[in-house]
Amino acid sequence: MKKKGALPITAWSLDDRPREKLLRKGNRALSDAELIAILIGSGSRNESAVDLAKRILNANANNLSELARLSIADLQAFNGIGQAKAISIVAALELGRRRRFEEASKVSKIRSSKEAFAIMQPLIGDLSQEEFWVLYLNNSNTVIRTFQISKGGLTGTLVDTRIIFKKALEFKATAFIMGHNHPSGKLDPSQSDIQITQKISKAGSVMDIRLLDHLIITEKAYFSFADEGHINDIK
Repeated sequence: MKKKGALPITAWSLDDRPREKLLRKGNRALSDAELIAILIGSGSRNESAVDLAKRILNANANNLSELARLSIADLQAFNGIGQAKAISIVAALELGRRRRFEEASKVSKIRSSKEAFAIMQPLIGDLSQEEFWVLYLNNSNTVIRTFQISKGGLTGTLVDTRIIFKKALEFKATAFIMGHNHPSGKLDPSQSDIQITQKISKAGSVMDIRLLDHLIITEKAYFSFADEGHINDIK
C-alpha cells in the first residue's frame, strides 16, 4: 500500500486536504507545511505538495524567519519548485512581514528601546543583507515616518548623514531613532557602528534634531546605544 505522501492530495480524505481542512476547521488548524502547500498548489508524481513543503521547511530548521530569507532563486533550487511557486511563497511571506510591521506601527508613542525594536524588527530583523532605517519622530516621540537610508551587503551598508537630516527637515521631525540589522546575528557594535553613531549624534545636537537611540537588530534581540549609556535615554 502506498504511503499517503506518495498519493496525490485529491486522493486524501477531506480532513487531510489542506484547502478543505482550512474551509472546514479554519486557518489556525493548519500546520506551516499545510499552509505552504496551499501556496505551492501541487507536488509531483512522487511527492505531495505537503511533503514538498515539509522538505523545504526542514531545510530551513522549520523556521519561517529562515524561510523568509530565501530568494526566488534559492527556492527554485528545491526540486518541484518552479518560478511561479517560488514567487507565491516569497509574496506570502512578505505580506506577513508587512502585517507585523503595520501592527507594530500602531504604537502611538515610543517610550523605550523595546518599543522601537518592535517597530523595526519586522522591517529588517530577518533580512539576509544589512539595511539602515530611521524612525522620524515629533515632539511627542510619535513616529511620523519610517525611511530606508541605505541597503547593503552581508557585512555592511553605507550611511549618508546628509540624507538622514535632509529627510528629518522634510518630515518636520524633532527627533529620530536609527536602526540597522546584523544578518550574522551578532549584536556587538562594530567600530564603524560606534563612529557613525557619534558623528550623527553630534550633528543632531547642532541642528537641534535629537538622535534618541541607535538599535542593532537581529531576528529576536537588539542592542541599544541609549540603554548602554552611549546616547541620552529616551524620555
